[in-house]
Amino acid sequence: MTIAAPVVANDRRYAVPTAPAVAICLDGCEPEYLDVAIAEGLMPTLKRMREEGTDRLAHSVIPSFTNPNNLSIATGRPPLVHGICGNFLYDPETGEEVMMNDVRFLRAPTVFSKFYEAGARVAVVTAKDKLRALLGAGLKFDEDRAIAFSSERSAKTTRLEHGIENASQWLDRPVPEVYSADLSEFVFAAGVKLLKEWKPDVMYLSTTDYIQHKFAPDEQGAKDFYAMFDRYLAELDALGAAIVVTADHGMKPKHDKNGDPAVIYVQDLLDDWLGEAAARVILPITDPYVVHHGALGSFATAYLPEGADVADIIARFRVRPEMLEVLTKAEAVSRFELPADRIGDIVMISTENMTIGTSAHRHDLAALKEPLRSHGGLTEQEVPFIVNRRLDMPGAPSLRNFDAFFYACTAAAMEEVPA
Repeated sequence: MTIAAPVVANDRRYAVPTAPAVAICLDGCEPEYLDVAIAEGLMPTLKRMREEGTDRLAHSVIPSFTNPNNLSIATGRPPLVHGICGNFLYDPETGEEVMMNDVRFLRAPTVFSKFYEAGARVAVVTAKDKLRALLGAGLKFDEDRAIAFSSERSAKTTRLEHGIENASQWLDRPVPEVYSADLSEFVFAAGVKLLKEWKPDVMYLSTTDYIQHKFAPDEQGAKDFYAMFDRYLAELDALGAAIVVTADHGMKPKHDKNGDPAVIYVQDLLDDWLGEAAARVILPITDPYVVHHGALGSFATAYLPEGADVADIIARFRVRPEMLEVLTKAEAVSRFELPADRIGDIVMISTENMTIGTSAHRHDLAALKEPLRSHGGLTEQEVPFIVNRRLDMPGAPSLRNFDAFFYACTAAAMEEVPA
């Protein structure tokens, strides 16, 4: 790498790494998952990293969903800057609801693109392809200095579009099932091979939260997942990388004592108050992969009809025991650093064990095979932030998960690790 000076991305200065700077986003990693696995002796590498490196808790961005947080980690900034405030977007002018996974929705360059422009080798591996284009924005794949692909579409990668031909064949692993732990394991295995053979200067590994939606921290499926991750983490650490382990959001149980989903259907309420379909509720958790959450999360926004009494609607929601916070657009923009043109007139956040739905008849919950676990609100904002180097840094709430590459590069630029 021939970088002469610190890299500036979105008004943040990133140190020039002298070792590979690696950030790992463990999708849905509620801190309790790590505590349980470490206590049972399943994660010796992460245990050592906590003891010898830096162990903190950080805050994710709100809504605590996958796309907003991955793009915050990728840009080092909140959604107000990069524009991705959900998995899903409503355009009031066209009346269309669209996935926010196209590069045209991104309003800021990624840290990866800025390092690439400075001459670095950059690798990005994601579990699901919905993030790959956004995270790879600004990278060019014709100089053998950039690779960006997903486990999900690994057999279809090309050198011109992804920087690598048939990643599944390259890794000698079949394309994993989308709803499986294998989808994330593919990411870890690819990260190890890239670090060994391709030697990126900056690398981002982002997983899927299928396991976290399916299993609580003390269940065997979760324990097996984190034990598997720790084995790959040991390899990455042994290769000399400076590593930050964090998450895009936590995960909480969202069901009643009978195991049925706990939901407040806010479109039905607004229909009663304002007339059928007068208001429009948007659930930004919505994406093509709803088997494990049924499009039920803890954050929603609503567009109200012209002339509606916003204060009255907010007051009605605030007295509901299912709601933790109900804010005006201006309050939400200020508090959560959201783009005002991409959220509705009000923002609703449910309590720890509650989710928000639109109308009861719109949610197909037949595919939910286990009691619902989900995310999106303030109770899923706390995430781990662990570095395999000892650094002087704050904890939550000042520390954000989108500080990952700032500290990964800082750690990777250190010539000696302080005792």
